[in-house]
Amino acid sequence: MKVGFIGLGHLGRAIAKRLIDQGVELIVWNRTLSKAEEFAKETGTEVADSPANLINKVDRVFVIVFDSQASEEVIFGEKGLADGDIKGKTVIDMTTNHYTYAELAFGELRKMGAYYLDAPVLGSVIPAMKGELTVVVGGDKEKFEENKFLFEKFCKSIYYVGDAGKGSKAKLINNIVLGGIMDILAEAIAIAEKAGFDKETIINILNDGAGKSYILDVKKKKLLEEDFSTHFSVNLIYKDLHYAQDLIKNLGLFSFTTAAIKETYALAKKMGLGDLDFSAVYKVIKEDE
Repeated sequence: MKVGFIGLGHLGRAIAKRLIDQGVELIVWNRTLSKAEEFAKETGTEVADSPANLINKVDRVFVIVFDSQASEEVIFGEKGLADGDIKGKTVIDMTTNHYTYAELAFGELRKMGAYYLDAPVLGSVIPAMKGELTVVVGGDKEKFEENKFLFEKFCKSIYYVGDAGKGSKAKLINNIVLGGIMDILAEAIAIAEKAGFDKETIINILNDGAGKSYILDVKKKKLLEEDFSTHFSVNLIYKDLHYAQDLIKNLGLFSFTTAAIKETYALAKKMGLGDLDFSAVYKVIKEDE
């Protein structure tokens, strides 16, 4: 069985390689063709010349792109998946989408006789390589069950959460916490350094105290070495927090915290850090000297 895979950014590439390592044969496509060609040269996978051509060759396709606009272009745009032989086939969208788009995509593909799983993943490059991501899936439960064996190849935790759109909502709520913890850790470390503490010492103190967390564990090396090569970018967390604010607004709620966190990453973007790993938010305070 061949599986389609669209989106070879940092996380997409790691997931695709993990699937190949687990014995899944992929056909890939990427909006930047050179990334697909490079990946194919490295792994021996086939490259489709368009999403429409790709869906003609497979029964299911993973999509993981930057945002809902990119997902819409890949699925419904010119030579997109919907322009191919899509009837009866399944689109598994792992993009962190706006929840209203996920609901819309599900409905539009259903009209075409196709299926859509709203399936964003929690985690980044390193857990993807180890098969330790978490996925939250909304959509037809029958299609979720049919594709669960694929999720099991790169995820340690798999949640079915109900209707399409709920997967995206769960991911956005998770990323409020993700962005917030990274922000407060980065700020605390930078403040401690200005107060005269050695960086490694304060990180160890935080790790034995209130800062102990999965985020500190996986970002400790980046913070120590100030190597902010991208696993999950500032641009992505900013986009996700913007989507989360829409959810909060539409629920009739408020969150001062989410607004403040988002604007911290906005400042990081303004400082030219947008393409770096989101742990580079540390530099917002560190470089204010």
